[in-house]
Amino acid sequence: WDYFEQRFRALAEHHMNSYQGLEIDIEEQLKYYKSIAPRVLSMTCDTIELTNKKYKEGKKILVEGANATMLDIDFGTYPFVTSSNPSVGSVLTGLGVSPKKLRAIYGTVKAYCTRVGEGPFPTELDTEVGIGQHLAVVGHEWGTTTGRARRCGWLDLPQLKYSATINGFTSLNLTKIDVLTGLDTIKLGVAYKHKGHYLTTMPASLAELNDVEVEYEVMPGWKQDITKCRTFEELPENCKQYIYRIEEIVGVPVRWIGVGPNRLDVIDRGEAFEDNE
Repeated sequence: WDYFEQRFRALAEHHMNSYQGLEIDIEEQLKYYKSIAPRVLSMTCDTIELTNKKYKEGKKILVEGANATMLDIDFGTYPFVTSSNPSVGSVLTGLGVSPKKLRAIYGTVKAYCTRVGEGPFPTELDTEVGIGQHLAVVGHEWGTTTGRARRCGWLDLPQLKYSATINGFTSLNLTKIDVLTGLDTIKLGVAYKHKGHYLTTMPASLAELNDVEVEYEVMPGWKQDITKCRTFEELPENCKQYIYRIEEIVGVPVRWIGVGPNRLDVIDRGEAFEDNE
């Protein structure tokens, strides 16, 4: 407590000196923190020891990443990225576990693309009209934290393949495929071309990424309501073909398929649809 109090006083003084008009009741704040200290300490431990101990005990450990690989400060569309590494490497550096302990790596991806804020978006559609508006409205595409309208577009498979390469996905969780219901045709962005040449990986510069031409495959849509489907076989044939094509191009099986807005509106194809080799 003595060290915490010393650091708190120093930080409070620093901020009050840095920002004119800022007032911090240091004594009152310290009183509050001291009152909750026992409760906080009871929930505090060495998480490296805890995680590895539970692993040895045979417990299942689920680690959830935030944001997306294309917002990764090292691998994403810098400078339009977040300040951390929301890719698989952070599981190891954040938890203090060995790579040998990872049993499965699941990639979560929407059946179409979205982005909040600025940055390159090769498959972007106009969300004020047509199909872009359909994706935005039916998909309720507003930022969870900011409330800003998300930009929407077709699924970008070159980016998904790049993400799969970096993270080593053993299977995919394909969400919000129900949003595509009702469209006559659906486009899949399957390749990038730059100045007439196909690219085999993500461009190294934003200038080049902004200048790419996306090659699309056009697939037939479906009209049937899929929100009550609970097995893959129940899905319309065109919906199944869309999923098959994603698996074929990305090279990763789709295990989970989100067919509606509710938590249980999911098809789980089972552990057979995981690439654990």
